[in-house]
Amino acid sequence: MSEEEQPEPDAPAGTDEEETARAELFGTWSVTDIEYTDPSTERYITVTPIAHTMGRHADKQFKKSEISVVERLINRLMQTDENTGKKQLATSIVQDAFDIVHERTEENPVQVLVRAVENSAPREETVRLKYGGISVPKAVDVAPQRRVDQALKYLSEGVYGSTYKTTTSAAEALAQQLIGAANDDVQTYAVNQKEEKERVAAAAR
Repeated sequence: MSEEEQPEPDAPAGTDEEETARAELFGTWSVTDIEYTDPSTERYITVTPIAHTMGRHADKQFKKSEISVVERLINRLMQTDENTGKKQLATSIVQDAFDIVHERTEENPVQVLVRAVENSAPREETVRLKYGGISVPKAVDVAPQRRVDQALKYLSEGVYGSTYKTTTSAAEALAQQLIGAANDDVQTYAVNQKEEKERVAAAAR
């Protein structure tokens, strides 16, 4: 190999655009040609074929948006007492859920996830302002990055609520949440929470 062909020693592995384009999430799902309907959150919903980056962005402020939204969903599913640290289990749950989503919708489950996040992201919320010791709710716009954070939180809470003390598997519950949120079904927990938050904010304008 000539000196011109040798890679940069400090360059991270797997950053070549052609390799990334050929790679597939879980070896099955394409991450190219994903459509975004919400321009405000598009730059914060990153889609890559990598589902485990080993926390390489954890020590950098605001760098979490560079992590794949699939991995961020996996990390959210671990945020309960029973599942803390069980990333391999959470990854297999998401992988099985994606298979169910594809079987029921015949769509790329990555596209379904992106649409679900967009539909579950609240645009308004309330803050409490104090005027002379009196707390007054005030409606404010939600930052795009927080919108994505909230959407992932609602999706994972919906999964937890659907599986707690029931016979429903986590993969089945996640698939139901993703399909319902992607269809903007208000009966879905994530969409319902978004609508509730926006309703409260509208009353506090």
